[in-house]
Amino acid sequence: MTLGDMYGVQCRPKEDDMHGKTVMVTGGTAGIGRETARGLALLGARVIIVGRNPDRAKDAAAALTAETGAEVTSLTADLARLDGLRGLASRFADEHDRLDVLVNNAGGMSPERRLTGDGVEFTFAVNVLAPYALTRLLLPRLRAADAARVVNLTGGLPDGTIDPANLQAEKRFLGWTFAHYNQAKTALMAMSHRFAARLEQEEITVNVAYPGHAYTPGNRATPVRAFPYLFRPVAPLIRLVGPLLLSDRAKSARSSLYLASSPEVQGRTGLYVDARARPATWPDGALDPRAQDAVWDLCERLTALTA
Repeated sequence: MTLGDMYGVQCRPKEDDMHGKTVMVTGGTAGIGRETARGLALLGARVIIVGRNPDRAKDAAAALTAETGAEVTSLTADLARLDGLRGLASRFADEHDRLDVLVNNAGGMSPERRLTGDGVEFTFAVNVLAPYALTRLLLPRLRAADAARVVNLTGGLPDGTIDPANLQAEKRFLGWTFAHYNQAKTALMAMSHRFAARLEQEEITVNVAYPGHAYTPGNRATPVRAFPYLFRPVAPLIRLVGPLLLSDRAKSARSSLYLASSPEVQGRTGLYVDARARPATWPDGALDPRAQDAVWDLCERLTALTA
């Protein structure tokens, strides 16, 4: 079976060869992140997976090395905390002189509004602030690479509007159809679109992948009360059919794998691709200049990373 058979993307060795490339995948110990790391390792990349638990991260790296024959190592960090992100970037910089691909795969969904130790709302912190801060912190290593790529994963239903006055769920967290998680993923897209424009004159691309829906450990652990009120009655059904219909995580990894490795997107920035790695239309909410300004300004203010 070829990589194309497994992931649904063309992986031509002479063109897509990732040998010699250094890749970081956050949230790479399980789910879509681990499958993305596996695909990139099979293409020959040196892969660093990032997880919260040191033992799980080391075990996942060892298993991926045994499966792929590639060099897969691990780093651990709490991506919900700014000191965790700074420490991660510092440790990476101590060990590597460049970063060819950064896949901001890690995310999170809380059933209620809660704050991190930094005083930032958790869902915004892990889904928006962490990719922003880590990309900023790793820019020197990305600039040292030849045509580096940043791939940010959205998720949920990121097609709504963004309320600049509710970025940290100050006004509401859930509603009949509103979920702060979905708004956070749209905000991630707004931030990514602005980041792509900011780096357009450099050899660093910033693109967004939509993975579709997969039956991951994160989804299994999501309680019913995390769903908007209208969707809660169908949550048990999703749990029932999820293992049958959404178990192929390779399919959910193909959009991020495509943006991380395909020669078709070499040098192209500001792209958004769907779960089949096809060009998709950006949500209006993510393109709204007022929303982009609000998200970008909040990220700068919370992280003090502006250069």
